[in-house]
Amino acid sequence: MQNIRNFSIIAHIDHGKSTLADRMLEITGTIEKRKMQEQVLDSMELERERGITIKMQPVRMKYKHNGQDYVLNLIDTPGHIDFSYEVSRALKAVEGSILLVDVTQGVQAQTLTTLNMAREAGLTIIPVLSKIDSPLARIEEVKSEVMKLLNCSSEDILYTSGKTGEGVEKLLNEIIKRIPPPMTENINTFRSLIFDFKYSTHRGVIVFVRVMSGKISRNTPLIFKVSKESFTAIEVGIFLPSELPVESLEAGEIGYIVTGIKQPGIASVGDTVASLNDTLPPLPGYMSPRPVVWASIYPESQDDFVLLKQSLGKLKLSDSSFTYEEESSGALGRGFRCGFLGVLHLEIITERLHREFNLELVVTMPTITYEVTYKNGKQETIYSPAHFPDEGLLSEIREPWVNCIIITPVAYLGNIMPLLYEHEAELGESENFGEDRTKLSLKMPLRELMRNFFDKLKSNSSGFASMSYEIEGMHDANVVRMDILVADEILPAFSRVVSRRIVEQEAENSVEKLHSLLPRQMFVMKVQAKALGRIISSRTLSAYSKDVTQHMYGGDITRKMKLREKQKKGKKKMKARGKVNIPQDVFLKMMRN
Repeated sequence: MQNIRNFSIIAHIDHGKSTLADRMLEITGTIEKRKMQEQVLDSMELERERGITIKMQPVRMKYKHNGQDYVLNLIDTPGHIDFSYEVSRALKAVEGSILLVDVTQGVQAQTLTTLNMAREAGLTIIPVLSKIDSPLARIEEVKSEVMKLLNCSSEDILYTSGKTGEGVEKLLNEIIKRIPPPMTENINTFRSLIFDFKYSTHRGVIVFVRVMSGKISRNTPLIFKVSKESFTAIEVGIFLPSELPVESLEAGEIGYIVTGIKQPGIASVGDTVASLNDTLPPLPGYMSPRPVVWASIYPESQDDFVLLKQSLGKLKLSDSSFTYEEESSGALGRGFRCGFLGVLHLEIITERLHREFNLELVVTMPTITYEVTYKNGKQETIYSPAHFPDEGLLSEIREPWVNCIIITPVAYLGNIMPLLYEHEAELGESENFGEDRTKLSLKMPLRELMRNFFDKLKSNSSGFASMSYEIEGMHDANVVRMDILVADEILPAFSRVVSRRIVEQEAENSVEKLHSLLPRQMFVMKVQAKALGRIISSRTLSAYSKDVTQHMYGGDITRKMKLREKQKKGKKKMKARGKVNIPQDVFLKMMRN
């Protein structure tokens, strides 16, 4: 156990975590050179395609230092703010963390958030500067930022290049020197903390555990302490990074247990897996993640409803941070109201449903929760814009706000300030952050953050500004519901709650966009936006026109007039009965601003 080191890599998105992990796996000989590929720990197709880490991935490496064999357990973590819950879970399973900072970009806002998590978990932090081989490297400048941030000396900071492998061997030696061996409970009974799990069709739930005390081998009877469900371990193993069965797992080690359980809801992140005879209370687990963004997901064909339900259940087993519950809509049929940790999280889940389960989906506009108080004193929490009450019934509306940190070069402050005003942000303290950079602290409605704020911030700062946020609490809101009507029928998927200040502008933009995306029908139809009890924007989509007199030549004009009149009546009848069929890609394009 004294020769085990458990650690994770934390950093802002795109600072080179997965590339550094690749070099570590190469140097320690964990993966053969011929099997090596870029982003080897990012096994999901979506991760490789987008170049981001979505799921944490544990891996075990063997390394010789001063003639002794050491076991290094690494957990590679995501860098995007939407997946910070994944990071917090990984940090509970380790004793140390590598804080990776890209020398071409410097310390970013998300670096501060993940660093605070690591400090709160009491981890040993090793500062590492990456991409030192880049011609754009600002080594001295970024080094002084890190020294100020961690209050450390320049000797404590290590330098690496994930691309060339420079400095990675020294980093492995420093991990062994600086990170302490695992702390374990001084008892003989087996106890372990679940930090993640996945589902296998043949083997049931496979739990990823950090062993806190005792020893486990296959065929041992075990129990989930929270759900009180007992089972027998079918297999125990380690990650190389593929699963490799072993004889046993001991205190301080990270590995997996195959449970054979196939019912959902029994295994949960943060639960304790222990020996059947264990009488101690469960280990302190994790806070349950709180969804901040909500959207309804419907199958394009109602025949796929059962498949969608099963698919969401299976995804829930590999991603415990989203929630779902059944709902129904007059226009869209039966579907599910789902809660996510952010807009990227929503996009990833819908993309996985489409790719992994071959589902065609209708996804409503993402929204947040509102707390409303009616004039009769009744209070209610609203999760869906379609159920948002008319403004005449309400006396008070409250919405979630966020605390934001933005780090930006001083030169772009002039571009960013109007953006903050446009998105109702309240500016707090600002301070110098290294050379020629400023750190802004501000509060703003979560609703405005979702209104493309991050993309606009990147655009206004030429990509140099970075941002992180956390939920602060509920504030009074001045908002109204805006409905979109197509052919006089309200489409719940496009209903939104928007600020009263910009409702006319949003109505105009939404109608204009939907008008350009909708395919023409056989009859004339209107696209309208309704808010404040009236229609505030309208566009007409012309019908397909067919010349019904094309086969005629000559003859009396009244013959042509009769045919045109007949066509007119037919289109009128069609309009009265007709239902507009909106293709799947229109919903997706409307959702993606």
